[in-house]
Amino acid sequence: MPHAPTPTTGELLAAMPHARHLGIVLDTAALDEVRGHLDWAPHLTTLGGTLHGGALMTLADSTAAVCAHLNLPPGAATTTIDSSTRFFRGLKGGTVQAVSRPLHTGRRFITVQTDLYDPAARRIAQTTQTQAVLLPDTDRRETA
Repeated sequence: MPHAPTPTTGELLAAMPHARHLGIVLDTAALDEVRGHLDWAPHLTTLGGTLHGGALMTLADSTAAVCAHLNLPPGAATTTIDSSTRFFRGLKGGTVQAVSRPLHTGRRFITVQTDLYDPAARRIAQTTQTQAVLLPDTDRRETA
């Protein structure tokens, strides 16, 4: 698939106000891997001071969305159609790192796996999500 020039991490994050609001940072963004992080903060916790699962899932969803977006053909858009997260341990401080990699980049679907790591580089969660490739209207009629 042909690809447009890669936007900067700042441009990508600017297009995701919810991620910015939570404090998510994009560190690197390339076709084959997107990295980001989120710092533990008291307002992002659940019972017992553990980083809320929703915050972890938002981090994973955000970096995976960028990964899918970068792998789209020109003019196409994407939307998540399936997402599955497995939690392995909680995070009570420090920074959670996200690494998203495409597992499949097809004409109709893109599947991305995101691993989340604690400061000791232990996996704390893994998310796999599938995103539909939304072709421009002219392309849809031609491939229907």
